[in-house]
Amino acid sequence: MEQVAVIEATGGPDVIGWRQVDLPPPGPGEVRLRHGAVGLNFIDTYHRSGLYPLALPSGLGLEAAGIVEAVGEGVDQWQAGDRAGTFSGPLGAYATARNIAVAQLVRLSDAVDDRTAAAIMLKGATAAFLVEQCARVQTGQTVLVTAAAGGVGHLLVGWLKAVGATVIGTVSTEAKALRVRAAGADHVLLSSDDVVARVREITDGQGVPVVLDGVGKATWPAALASASRRGLIVSYGNASGPVAGVDLGLLARHGSLFVTRPTLFDYAVTPSERQALADRVFAMLAQGAIRPEIGQTFALTDAAAAHRAIEAGETQGSTVLLP
Repeated sequence: MEQVAVIEATGGPDVIGWRQVDLPPPGPGEVRLRHGAVGLNFIDTYHRSGLYPLALPSGLGLEAAGIVEAVGEGVDQWQAGDRAGTFSGPLGAYATARNIAVAQLVRLSDAVDDRTAAAIMLKGATAAFLVEQCARVQTGQTVLVTAAAGGVGHLLVGWLKAVGATVIGTVSTEAKALRVRAAGADHVLLSSDDVVARVREITDGQGVPVVLDGVGKATWPAALASASRRGLIVSYGNASGPVAGVDLGLLARHGSLFVTRPTLFDYAVTPSERQALADRVFAMLAQGAIRPEIGQTFALTDAAAAHRAIEAGETQGSTVLLP
């Protein structure tokens, strides 16, 4: 019997329930993936809380790594014993095993174990598309990264340094500042500082051409005021709540700014796009540009406690759930 998380109503972490399920054989075009590790991502809390609406009841979780146990009819590109991961859905990764369509799988590098893969696939793919496809950061540009000690934030720092950018990171505590400096950030600011004044000081009054903001509502005013003329604000997360009621006139008054609210799943639509992003992540990992930095692990069935920790800002780096 497999342990599978189910939410029957949206709300706080306590809505995460567990069922014992006897999985059927994988269907046509599917494999059974035995999970060695499951990734915790902030988007999981959005699904659980209802910020991102779901049809209920629903599974939970997008990211897991493990080994193929069985293949269904018509599957010839995978076989039992192959290592595989998933980071793009459908929801249901909070499980000891699941049947999943082969189109959702990516092949794992032999150099990457399950814990590392589960810690870094989705967050790393997010960093990859944000830097290389969405913002298209150029060598020599200065980039402001909010929540730079977070799961995606610290990967962004390393990735940006690898492409030759100057990085200004914001963090909530001195302890997190140490980690972000170790990741390579050129300047680290506390969120309690006057972030805008410090950004303007660092950039000789010009502001930054790119802001990568995973916080949302709380950092939106500072993002607007920190961007340079014709700068780009990439608002990719809602850790403090979503940015709402955007006044387009503000973009003009702050220097004809550009703003986008991207999601990974518009950049990882096809199997080839997903594999290409995963390969970029594994390549950056191999060259030492990024590190998984697993700050904490929880038992899979303690997912509610993990959700409380990440929402309270008590986690550092990546969090992995262990079946």
